[in-house]
Amino acid sequence: MSWDCGLGYMFSVSPALQPGSMCVLHDKEELYSMEMVQRLAKDGCRFLQRHKGSERSSEPQSDEAVRVCLRERGSDVLVLQRISSATARGGGRVEARNRRYVVVSGTPEKILEHLLDDLTLDDDQGTTPSKESDILVDDFLLTYPVFMSTSDLCQALLGHYCTKRYRGKEDRKEALERKRKVLHLVSQWMALCKGFLREDEHVKLFTKTLYRYVLDDLYEHPFLEKDVSELQKLYQLHRRHAVDECSPHRKGKALFHQLSLKEHSLQSRGTPRETRAALCHVYVTMDSFLSMRAHSGMVAEELLQAVAERMEVPLEKLVLLAVTYNGGRHLLQPQDRVLSDSLRPVGRLHVCRKGLGEVLNPFTDNSELPQRTARMLSINTWDVAVALTDFDWTIFQSIHEQELVYFTFSRHGSNSHTVALELLLQRCNEVQQWVMTEVLLCSTLGKRVQLIKKFIKIAAHCKAQRNLNCFFAIIMGLNTAAVSRLGQTWEKIPGKFKRLFAELETITDPSLNHKAYRDSFKKMKAPKIPFPPLLLKDITFIHEGNKTFHDNMVNFEKLHMIADTLRLIRQCQKDHMGNGITQKSSSEVRAYVDYLHIIDNQQTLFELSHRLEPRA
Repeated sequence: MSWDCGLGYMFSVSPALQPGSMCVLHDKEELYSMEMVQRLAKDGCRFLQRHKGSERSSEPQSDEAVRVCLRERGSDVLVLQRISSATARGGGRVEARNRRYVVVSGTPEKILEHLLDDLTLDDDQGTTPSKESDILVDDFLLTYPVFMSTSDLCQALLGHYCTKRYRGKEDRKEALERKRKVLHLVSQWMALCKGFLREDEHVKLFTKTLYRYVLDDLYEHPFLEKDVSELQKLYQLHRRHAVDECSPHRKGKALFHQLSLKEHSLQSRGTPRETRAALCHVYVTMDSFLSMRAHSGMVAEELLQAVAERMEVPLEKLVLLAVTYNGGRHLLQPQDRVLSDSLRPVGRLHVCRKGLGEVLNPFTDNSELPQRTARMLSINTWDVAVALTDFDWTIFQSIHEQELVYFTFSRHGSNSHTVALELLLQRCNEVQQWVMTEVLLCSTLGKRVQLIKKFIKIAAHCKAQRNLNCFFAIIMGLNTAAVSRLGQTWEKIPGKFKRLFAELETITDPSLNHKAYRDSFKKMKAPKIPFPPLLLKDITFIHEGNKTFHDNMVNFEKLHMIADTLRLIRQCQKDHMGNGITQKSSSEVRAYVDYLHIIDNQQTLFELSHRLEPRA
């Protein structure tokens, strides 16, 4: 049947378009999008176009003015916006059929359905999505935790895969294409995860179930064999054929039910998350601690050995005490674990001297601390910057983009999805405190001047090594009130170091939305380590400045802006040009940097500052 499109153009639509449906088109180019209209109309949907300006205007509308709305049961479920997906060709003219649609808002189910519809299958090369489709997939997979749980996504994908329409040959072909698109999307999802969600029980069950479904469908759809191979490679799954291949009558679906899964088939391979780590605070006085990197399975004996070496105290003279949050005391035995499953210490850890009786006395004498501070003056500044960067890079490369989403939106009370991000934020704070501690524990004016000069050089080296996390931390540590008030010390700093410090300070200037930092960071080659608090600030600004839902539909424009920010993490972690960020550092320097001595009591720090230079 024929419909009038509103401008005198006539076109034929599928008989599946229900009488009473409405289709309003205002541009000739829209005729090329009717395939999508017909596909959506099969479900009896109402397809409307939203536009700006007069309906009778003869002037062509810009892409920003063309929005299309899909409505079901009287409610909007999907809003799309037209874009031009191709560059100008032949005299600057853009082909009309290259216009595409991006998601503006919609329900989670319809966004996923549109995402699958937008993928294009090539019989020879598999799925070949366009750039816009790639961005849509990436946006969805990065930000779906905002509007649906992982369990809901797994169920939705299984539902799309199992949809069967066998009323004819065309429906069979369409069902096969949908299955292949779902499998491609799942492959994209798992590749993006990089082990981030592979420990999730819902994901484990989903991958096993999907694999069995695909094996069941192989008899009916042999074209899925290539997808099975991809799944086997991706999940380390193995298929066992235990039937006689010489008996054709025995070849059937039962052949593909012979399935064996490795016990740990869904464990990530070679990912940084295989050895999860945390920063563990071991208090050596009541207000100062050693910050030490501890792995998830570390026991008390191993941690105590590292503390003894750092403090240059015989191991046999020390014990490890856990002070619980309700005030209880627990003496850790050598094989007791110091971290819980959530990578949290079992309590506040104190290293204590073995007493003659049952009383365990923590180190409380600060007189020993300045002696250890002098070691910093004998270490090469470049080596310190290398060790600091190596430490930060180990953490940063294990951060997944979605950690920033979980951290910002706090969808779940558990912090299991933000471990690496929190670790890097904690490291930034501790490096700042370490700088303050080292300067304020140096009682000699001359040595204190040398120490500040060293820290200025270390900050410059960190910037040169593209480690903006430590760079910011060191500059902020030198700018804290307890250090910056040391007027006599800063007067002794040579002019060239003062100029260098002033130059470095300008990069940390927050004016104009940190323009100096952003310009400097943009010029740096990847891989590089950004300043994490600023990334979180950008995402929080987008989150708080835009609604997540409009009329019960997900505001996908907001999620696209968030995904653009998240992709910065990925860009910083990649090393396309071989600009490796890690370098070799001596074991002595690594041992010093890996176990930073920190005073975390601000009152103690100010007391030390006033003791060095009393208030006039």
